[in-house]
Amino acid sequence: MVTPTGVADPALLDLEFAEPPPEAMPQPAVTVPPPSVDQPTIEIHPIGLTANLPGCAGEHLLQQTYGSADRAERFYRDQVLDHLNPEMIEFVGRMEMAFVGTSDAGGACDSSFRAGPPGFLHVLDPRRIAYPEYRGNGVLASLGNISENPHVALLMIDFVRDFIGLHVNGRASIIDDGELRAAHPGLPAAQERGRIPERWVVVHVVETYVHCRKHIPRLQLVPRERVWGTDDMKRKGGDYFNVRSRQVSGRY
Repeated sequence: MVTPTGVADPALLDLEFAEPPPEAMPQPAVTVPPPSVDQPTIEIHPIGLTANLPGCAGEHLLQQTYGSADRAERFYRDQVLDHLNPEMIEFVGRMEMAFVGTSDAGGACDSSFRAGPPGFLHVLDPRRIAYPEYRGNGVLASLGNISENPHVALLMIDFVRDFIGLHVNGRASIIDDGELRAAHPGLPAAQERGRIPERWVVVHVVETYVHCRKHIPRLQLVPRERVWGTDDMKRKGGDYFNVRSRQVSGRY
């Protein structure tokens, strides 16, 4: 087991190792009915319906069905916050990448990747994180989803030092660079990133919790010249998967 070098309590970080896996037993079937026009829409709230626990009613139902309610309740109690504590703020401040999950008003999902030098994920305060958006391919998939549905999920993983992750779920808003910079002069200077951000996504934190280290691979940083925010097609990867070339040639 890797000994963490951070300040969090190792006993909490290794919570999932605290008890042996249960003996194999038949699992009851869970039937998910197909959607229909008569089926009511279920709104997912940050606070669940069972004993005022975090999470949604669906996860609470499955916890009861699969016999994991006690473990889940212990995790909720010991690991889930509605803000960033000092250790989490330090963690976010040294991250160079994040995975971003969004969905549109109909629930169609999109996952994306954001990266930059340490500090590109800027903690405005314990309940708000901001990250920059540069000129890209013009699709604006993540921002388009956020404009319809503000719920957003961030996952940050330390692959190099402590081999641990942090989930931040919340509600996002889109703010122009000049407007956010006027309100928060402490935002990283544009020259630190290459191109100037066009706008920022500000995530208003609803819940934060650890991602256990069990299956996080060890990676090693190597020297590499990076042009943050570049719009150069070759540097961005060009037609790596040959989509355009096959369309042009008529071979899909």
